[in-house]
Amino acid sequence: MSGFLLLGFSAKPELEIFYASLFLLLYLLALAGNMLIITTTSLDDGLQSPMYFFLKHLSLLDLCYISMTVPRFIYNSFTHSGNISLWECIVQIFVFTLCAVAEMAMLTVMSYDHYVAICLPLHYDVIMDVRTCVQGVVGVWVSGAISGVMHTAATFSIHFCGPRVIHQFFCDIPQLLRLSCSKEYLGEVGVTAFVAFLSLLCFLFIGFSYVHIFSSVLRMPSAEGRARAFSTCLPHLVVVLLFISTSFF
Repeated sequence: MSGFLLLGFSAKPELEIFYASLFLLLYLLALAGNMLIITTTSLDDGLQSPMYFFLKHLSLLDLCYISMTVPRFIYNSFTHSGNISLWECIVQIFVFTLCAVAEMAMLTVMSYDHYVAICLPLHYDVIMDVRTCVQGVVGVWVSGAISGVMHTAATFSIHFCGPRVIHQFFCDIPQLLRLSCSKEYLGEVGVTAFVAFLSLLCFLFIGFSYVHIFSSVLRMPSAEGRARAFSTCLPHLVVVLLFISTSFF
């Protein structure tokens, strides 16, 4: 067998069709929402600030994130086939890891943007100029690509023993490591620990930024100013907490 077998959620065909239909609906909603954000922030001249520039790339990351795994699951469920080739699995691991790491980095960059906007408003245009924004986005994608290469190389450098059955609806690294013949998976564990450490640093930086943001907001004399600042930052903070909690889970 040159590939793997994805088991999905249920062995019952009718339940698998139900799950695939639900995923299809959610995928189309996510696709439409993110495409709307990308289109609006690209065409509206009033939404050309760094915040919307980063938001556009965050939506693009989300699109790549879900498009690499969900459509394949939907196709396998409707065709009652869980087979996936080795190269498809490699691409899934690479893109999934790239987007996960890049999204964490993007949320960190966005928290810095909010920090400068609220804590250093007079210097915002100087600090967050076009060059800084482009460098930030390039750094996000490059960091994700490097992590994707490291994870993919470490995962597929091991030898797989026994039935190549993955108890998941996509090629998931922990499930692949369970198929390892021996302790060859230790290299991937080391890569995971390294990336987890960098993610922890990003989380601490975001927390540090928001401590200063909330401290500055609470010192604002105007209630309207505080409300506007909170309305700008809270959605980002909710996304950060949602992303980190689900990733940890």
